[in-house]
Amino acid sequence: MIEVEGINVFYADFHVLHDVSVHVREHEAVGLIGANGHGKSTLMKAVCGLLPIASGAVLFKGERIDGLGAHALVDRGIVYIAEDRHLFQDMTVRENLMLGAYLPRAHKQRHENLRRVFGLYPRLEERQHQLARSLSGGEAQMLALGRGLMSAAQFLAIDEPSLGLAPNLVSEMLDTIRRINDEGTTVLLGEGSTVQMRAFIERVYVLEEGQIVREGPAAVLADTGEGGVA
Repeated sequence: MIEVEGINVFYADFHVLHDVSVHVREHEAVGLIGANGHGKSTLMKAVCGLLPIASGAVLFKGERIDGLGAHALVDRGIVYIAEDRHLFQDMTVRENLMLGAYLPRAHKQRHENLRRVFGLYPRLEERQHQLARSLSGGEAQMLALGRGLMSAAQFLAIDEPSLGLAPNLVSEMLDTIRRINDEGTTVLLGEGSTVQMRAFIERVYVLEEGQIVREGPAAVLADTGEGGVA
């Protein structure tokens, strides 16, 4: 589904990603592991049209998409879920969700997708008329993921969903991401380590200093102590 071929990305004069290549097959769940500052977010943003690439290519279902903006990619079903969630704090839960369905393709499916989100996250349905600022950290992460699903996403790049969550909430969050993947959404999940990922992540790429240094099954990397630090 997604093929990243030898991309290089810069922030001004700083070379962040060095000839990075990854692939994520349709309906697959793939992990991207690395410590903060090593390029995980940059890679995900580049794939989702939020950062320009200097060279290389990104393909979606065989079509080259690098050079297209995030708006065009969201309309194709390619969605980035930021680690800081980017919620509209003074809008309600429901209003935040409906913003995810603002493009024509997603707007047609908004009622079906809203039922799906509320099925995954009953607490969001209970709190749908509350302001986003009133949510706990776990609920805010649910809302960020739910808004991504409202866009009729086919591919979700999810950046450190466990950030700032208590261990029991991390387990719950990863379980719902597994359910999203089981229902057919392709997932690229960025985290600091393989902890708890091997329950449903099939393959893992390890990113260090902007380069892919290892690739393999998540369980194997976890069992050998590889795959980054928590």
